[in-house]
Amino acid sequence: MIAVVAPILSLAAGLALYGLRGSISYFYTPAQAMAAHVAVGRAIQLGGLVERGSVAARVDGGVDFVVSDRTRSSQVSYHGDLPDLFREGQGVVALGAYDAAGVFVATQVLAKHDERYMPRELSRALKARGDWRGAGAGGAYAAKAGAP
Repeated sequence: MIAVVAPILSLAAGLALYGLRGSISYFYTPAQAMAAHVAVGRAIQLGGLVERGSVAARVDGGVDFVVSDRTRSSQVSYHGDLPDLFREGQGVVALGAYDAAGVFVATQVLAKHDERYMPRELSRALKARGDWRGAGAGGAYAAKAGAP
């Protein structure tokens, strides 16, 4: 009995994993995406801070902006309504893919909910890089960011 069920279960698990391979979306900061050499067209989540002075509306209704992790930056192009809380200097996660020119073409943009919320992956990445400015951030961030 086990000899019959085990191969069937293995085949079912393999088919399920094969079917899910295209729907898995990895989270990267710009530096991590560049280091990983993310393939053109591969769907990922790109997170970081929207650089001040980088948001530019296009004539076609789209918007371009830069997402940065203080080490690297990625140009982002998005066509759609931005969240109400989207603004320069704030944390953002964009879902989409890099095009052949190296521009991240977002299909969805998510902004943090309030002053304390930041996606877990983004806060971990910023803490690992020493760029965390949330609760418990020390003077190193303030000195690095040029804040008073």
